[in-house]
Amino acid sequence: MFREAIERMAPYTPGEQPRPGQRLVKLNTNENPYPPSPGVRRAIIAEAGASLRLYPAPRADAFVAAAARLYGLPRGMILAGNGSDELLTMLFRAALGHGDRVAYALPTYSLYDTLAEIQEARIVAIPLGLDFALPLEALAAEQAQLTVVCSPNSPCGTAASPEALAVLARRLGRNLLAIDEAYADFAETNALALVRRHRNVIVLRTLSKSFSLAGMRLGLLFAQPPLIETLLKVKDSYNLSRIAVAAGAQALADAGWMRRNVERVKRTRAASEERLRKMGFTVPPSSSNFVLARLAGRDMGPVCAALRRRGVLVRHFPNSVFRDALRISIGTPAEMAALFKALEPLIKPVIAARPRRRARG
Repeated sequence: MFREAIERMAPYTPGEQPRPGQRLVKLNTNENPYPPSPGVRRAIIAEAGASLRLYPAPRADAFVAAAARLYGLPRGMILAGNGSDELLTMLFRAALGHGDRVAYALPTYSLYDTLAEIQEARIVAIPLGLDFALPLEALAAEQAQLTVVCSPNSPCGTAASPEALAVLARRLGRNLLAIDEAYADFAETNALALVRRHRNVIVLRTLSKSFSLAGMRLGLLFAQPPLIETLLKVKDSYNLSRIAVAAGAQALADAGWMRRNVERVKRTRAASEERLRKMGFTVPPSSSNFVLARLAGRDMGPVCAALRRRGVLVRHFPNSVFRDALRISIGTPAEMAALFKALEPLIKPVIAARPRRRARG
């Protein structure tokens, strides 16, 4: 009934979403624990009237104009999407056909696998380097039609410098480099300036994380105009609703609200990293709104399940090299306190059962 490639592939599995009425501490899908600006709520209410009988602007004009003002790029270099996931879908659809090569790190955002399999592309997965460094040299050597770098990377939170990404863009020549910056607002640097200097660079952002709008589904793609014009060929006619456009435009106008929330998350992230290390976890420094807590060689699946029974959701990746880790979204201080209250009694016996090294003598 369907293409063989679709029948054969496994679907992308998102993190658990609680059902209505469930009381859970939700630290599994990297949402922002703080609400969007009050102006966003007012914009949504103002738009939810008679105008809903009309189609929205095909290119989300008000949202794109707000992005142009905030990021200092012309409108012709900006494309709006139904979350950055839709923009990634458009990119894979436009760039890749049967047998074409797409390269990215392993592990990284697992949706890339799904999108590549839909296109029947060949996946070139390059393992992360020492200390979870993104393998930019190896990616450059592959010369794939499309190279995707998630920076900061999920699920480990490590990032590549703009300078290193610029070198990668030059080495790829005419091949496309997509830099997925879903978590860039939580990092110290970003690569957005590269789109002005490199014809093959695409930068993607989302309003799901730093702007607290995961439920609204808003994303932005930045690239030089010829790339934007090509991607428009595979865009849905009206991919953003009028309400989403209004919410996105106001959120970008209220960027100061976002930045204050980001600073709150970063303070809680630093305190959480320190506490997890004191408990015995290895925690790489994160540039995202989550942390990765590892106990090398220990399957963290049972701990994740036990936390779920205690009312706390975190993310575990059983089929990954990070099966010995938990990815923990940064919540409010109260939510993190609830996590640690549930986690500490679970992890103490695991730490105690670790084999001790014999002293030399």
